[in-house]
Amino acid sequence: MTTVATGKGVGPLMRGWRERRRLSQLELALRADSSARHISFIETGRSRPSEEMILRLAEHLEVPARERNALLLAAGYAPRYAETSLDDPSLETLRAGIEQLLVGYDPYPAIVVDGSYTVVAANRGITMLLDGLPEHLLTPPLNAMRVTLHPEGLAPRIRNLREWRGHLLAQMERQLALVRSEPLRRVYEEVSAYPVPPAGADAEDRDDPPPYPYFALPLRIEHDGHVLSFVSSISTFNTPMDVTVAELAIETLLPADPATVKYLRSL
Repeated sequence: MTTVATGKGVGPLMRGWRERRRLSQLELALRADSSARHISFIETGRSRPSEEMILRLAEHLEVPARERNALLLAAGYAPRYAETSLDDPSLETLRAGIEQLLVGYDPYPAIVVDGSYTVVAANRGITMLLDGLPEHLLTPPLNAMRVTLHPEGLAPRIRNLREWRGHLLAQMERQLALVRSEPLRRVYEEVSAYPVPPAGADAEDRDDPPPYPYFALPLRIEHDGHVLSFVSSISTFNTPMDVTVAELAIETLLPADPATVKYLRSL
């Protein structure tokens, strides 16, 4: 993905971000040490904001790095945030750190994805869950949402598919409300069109309730005759200065019950 100007001036873009955050002009002005009058002039195009002001407002509006570049371009400034390929030598330390994290999390599953859920890296725990899937789903670039929700992917193995599918689609919808990403939108449109299991079709609806009380929505998935339960945790990098790094997410699947821990350690 690349940063492009939209054809709009910076004013309408800034107003759009403010409205997404449900802030009034006065509230934003107070946070950014400005005035409601100045914010109004920026949004209507009567005033051209400085580069510093754009970045300050973007910080208070929690605008993603890619979109901050778009704001700067719309105002006639150069992008501030680089977009470095993960293969670039300058990111060698980052790649090594991610690899160390993934290996250290074994035997529990962990995965790294970019802003459109393309898999960047994964550990053996993830490979175990993907065992036996058709080759066309595993051919790079592997997409985590596609392989999870595709009817030939993990979906038939997920015992609480309706719940888990709803969770994943809601997660993508929240992201699409915050960023203009055509690759992400295309993935969402694809996976949301996959067949929806009818109510009562999930194995969890037919079987006895799980024997453990869960503290978060679990992913309940079958593997080699065992039902494994995980809860998901997603981490991102703090204050990244590069678009590529800003859009990386590390998802770890934490065993949600003693039986899952015992099974994974036995492997």
